[in-house]
Amino acid sequence: MKKLHTPVLLSEVLAGLDPRPGKTYLDLTAGYGGHASEILDVTRQFKGSVLVDRDEFAADYLKQKFPRDIEIKNTDFYGAVLQLAECGKTFDMILADFGVSSPQLDMEERGFSFKHDGPLDMRMDRRQALTADTVVNTYGERELTEIFVRFGEEKPGRAKMLAREIVHHRPIHTTKELADIILGKSRYSKTHPAARIFQAIRIAVNDELGEIEKTLPLLPKLLNRNGRLGIITFHSLEDRLVKDYFKEASSFGEESELKILTKKPITAENQELVINPRARSAKLRIAQRN
Repeated sequence: MKKLHTPVLLSEVLAGLDPRPGKTYLDLTAGYGGHASEILDVTRQFKGSVLVDRDEFAADYLKQKFPRDIEIKNTDFYGAVLQLAECGKTFDMILADFGVSSPQLDMEERGFSFKHDGPLDMRMDRRQALTADTVVNTYGERELTEIFVRFGEEKPGRAKMLAREIVHHRPIHTTKELADIILGKSRYSKTHPAARIFQAIRIAVNDELGEIEKTLPLLPKLLNRNGRLGIITFHSLEDRLVKDYFKEASSFGEESELKILTKKPITAENQELVINPRARSAKLRIAQRN
């Protein structure tokens, strides 16, 4: 089966989670199974392991790729964690990779990327009602400004200006239309001027930070004693949430739920960046259940 997605920080994840035969594994953002394949090749523990993804394309792919005795859940990771906790399930390893997968970025019809012309969608779970089109065409100037500042980390003045331009040019229904409007009001920079705006809209559409905030405190309950938790983030907003939670969960001495194993986030080596440039912003943090 064709490889659709190159997993980031793969060797670092393997070293950090330390998979061994018979160990159970929970992947909360399994995508197209890049990390899961390598870990399960070591553990060979399909029964009792669970792969989760909110994207129906990814979930269908996982069902074809892996043996039937591994559980596949097509839901968001917060919903999956609630279900698993209610059932009393625990695991030896948990991984969450909060990045957007390559197929999502590369498929024009998903509307995630300013590099491709497609409908303004950006939904990770296409069963939900809210789309990028709704955000762009119905949210007020003030609300758009707040989204661009909070989720895109744009400067308030620029965020307000771009929000005003977007409202002025409505209706806007494609990624190219939106990117061109932003480009027309931007100076040259190393990164595309639309990158922050697209990130902000995507985060708003999928409630990405809210999902992370709600999920993190529940994860220790799903870990066996000495079990390991690895989390990969792709921008400072996500990483700050993980860093702060790890610090809090490890701050009670012997009573702490977690022990931090990475003093600083692990980033990609130059060799990986040559092969997979999308790994340049990836950061991996690992903790262990006490």
